[in-house]
Amino acid sequence: MDQTTELLSSYACHLSYEDLSPPTVHQIKRTVVDTLGCAMGGYLSEPGKVARRLASSISSTMPSRILGTEDHSSMDMAGFANGVMVRYLDCNDSYFSPGGGHPSDMIPAALAAGDTLRADGQTVITAIALAYEIFCRISDQVPESGWDQGIFSVIGAACAAGRVMGLDQERMAHAISLAVVPNIPLRVTRMGELSMWKGCAAASATRAGIFAAQLAAEGMCGPLEPFEGRKGLWESALGRPQIELEAFGGANEPFRINQSTFKFYPSQIHTQSPIGLAIELHSQVNPSDIKSIHIDSYRSAVSSASTEPEKWDPRTRETADHSIPFLVAVGLLDGAVTPATFTAERIGDPALRPLLNKMTIEENAEFTARYPSEYNCRIEVTTNSGDQKVAATSYPKGHRNNPLSDAEVSAKFRRLAMPTLTSQQCDEALDLLWSLDNLTSLDDVFDALVV
Repeated sequence: MDQTTELLSSYACHLSYEDLSPPTVHQIKRTVVDTLGCAMGGYLSEPGKVARRLASSISSTMPSRILGTEDHSSMDMAGFANGVMVRYLDCNDSYFSPGGGHPSDMIPAALAAGDTLRADGQTVITAIALAYEIFCRISDQVPESGWDQGIFSVIGAACAAGRVMGLDQERMAHAISLAVVPNIPLRVTRMGELSMWKGCAAASATRAGIFAAQLAAEGMCGPLEPFEGRKGLWESALGRPQIELEAFGGANEPFRINQSTFKFYPSQIHTQSPIGLAIELHSQVNPSDIKSIHIDSYRSAVSSASTEPEKWDPRTRETADHSIPFLVAVGLLDGAVTPATFTAERIGDPALRPLLNKMTIEENAEFTARYPSEYNCRIEVTTNSGDQKVAATSYPKGHRNNPLSDAEVSAKFRRLAMPTLTSQQCDEALDLLWSLDNLTSLDDVFDALVV
């Protein structure tokens, strides 16, 4: 067993609920509320329907519930279907590090295993804390490369599922190996014109992580040196045989879930600041009187969301929710960005194109130097008469330095879930989720979310 595998498997098996501080438990509950609100908002999506149809066609002697339904599937396919719904709106949380990504994509792994095995809320909470630690501590050390973020979440999902399943350290180590070795996803998922798979890739990693834990539970062995061995992950991803992971959460070390960022708008994280500023400017300028729009931001925002030609003329929902030009135009015109922004008609609306053509976007070196501590963005709108309107921010709504309150997290749940759930169902689900640590099983949660 290599050093990384030993470290991860030991931590996964020894972390306990008692290691979690009350603020960490509360943040996990906030994150579950946020994540399940996103899932219910993604219930009616076409990828969600595809995933549910496939999952519901599979029966298992160890069934797991499919969100929004009374149907069951296998544990791994329930995790996949639920993960697709979580990710579709691109409104679940983010964590910023050299690797980055959306660690709440792994929560369906803890829920799927928890439902199958009749786990209580404290067990599920512990598994979620564990998944975040694994994801975040590894992504802290792995720079952006040709690999997609599933390279981190498949490991976290395997550990979360394995923790709920009660794997011992030897089998947990094999679960980690069986998650890593067969499942290295490509970053092309998020390049160019984005497809449905953009919102499904992390769910696929969740499914693979659950399956890895199931294989290990049955006695399947994986390569003993998946990270540090010859042709292992570190050599392949980093070109060096080993990395030094920082201390994991517990004792006096804070848990990484407390450093995650929630989203206020259903779009990519780098678009959150530009959207908020465009909405702020909506009431200050007449779109027909705009001569030019200039946006300054940090390198990751400029390169990720606006450098590709497709981002300047999006044709899919997945491209539009990653497009700073499109979203700023909508914010200026509508004064809001919601799931309804991403209908095919609105994405292709000719009325938006003149505004897109008036935009320029540049990297601000000072903003880049301050990222990721700050998510700086500045928008300057010049009118035909030469007047200028300026808006700027360092912390968009939802950032840990400008956080959503508990009431705002609940309001976001309602805002996203209400197209599929009634107000009474939202009340019931929220009451249960805010008391997740006191639940003896997940039955009532899944029941409250049936569409």
